[in-house]
Amino acid sequence: VQLAESGGGLVQAGGSLKLSCAASGRSFADNTMGWFRQAPGKEREFVACINWNGSDSYYADFVKGRFTASRDNAKNSVTLEMNSLKPEDTAVYYCAVTHGWDTTPLTRAYKYWGQGTQVTVSS
Repeated sequence: VQLAESGGGLVQAGGSLKLSCAASGRSFADNTMGWFRQAPGKEREFVACINWNGSDSYYADFVKGRFTASRDNAKNSVTLEMNSLKPEDTAVYYCAVTHGWDTTPLTRAYKYWGQGTQVTVSS
């Protein structure tokens, strides 16, 4: 099983980026997929997740209204659209998948992880 993130990069504050995560090795159509991030010197934190069929999503307070998660089960993939980016959004962003189908912000619920993609927001 592999999760491969892409779409990270350098953007100015106020700008936008779209992260993608492609899964391979098995289908995750029945599982919640999520995004986490880790900034230098900080612990990994939950960002967003979307349930198995895309009917429900859950966001950390600090991204509500700015980030949107979506998924394409036919492509076994999840995306994170990030708008109105702030310098404090700078971090490595990780894609992750749970064994369940409901949304959850709990790190321990996520069993598969990608390698991460760097997002840097300049002021």
